[in-house]
Amino acid sequence: MSDAIDLKSFIRDIPDFPKPGIMFRDITPLLAAPAAFRSAIETLAKKFASERIDVIVAAEARGFIFAAPLAVALGAGFVPIRKPGKLPFNRHTFNYDLEYGSDTLEMHVDGLQAGQRVLVIDDLLATGGTVRACAQLVEKCGGTIVACAFAIELLALNGRKIIEPYDVYSLVQY
Repeated sequence: MSDAIDLKSFIRDIPDFPKPGIMFRDITPLLAAPAAFRSAIETLAKKFASERIDVIVAAEARGFIFAAPLAVALGAGFVPIRKPGKLPFNRHTFNYDLEYGSDTLEMHVDGLQAGQRVLVIDDLLATGGTVRACAQLVEKCGGTIVACAFAIELLALNGRKIIEPYDVYSLVQY
């Protein structure tokens, strides 16, 4: 059974990346192992199968890796949320503050319809700023957020608190 796979054993720790004092959790070994990657997608799909998800949204770029196959597994649409200058059609834009500056995310205005049930996916929940911005874009379009899900959650950074009141699910926690 695929959920018996220890996904954490496929995540590589890289100390001092991208700067000293940071422990980077590298998902590329998990992605390179078909059984582990399949298990991650199947576990997420099983978790949300009864939730009637209409659309999955994810911010570029690593969130896309999990969002697209999960959308296929759940029979849902996938809507990318991107950095400025990457989407060709009319867009909703959301500017937000980070601990070290600010950033902007965009989504096509027709990506979601009012009332659609949305699952927000990303590879990692750290401080929660990017996912919170994604959630605010979804709500600006009239979508209803069912939950936010992640491959990895860094508990010490307390990202769950930033994205309250949304339900949060993570495959692996550190």
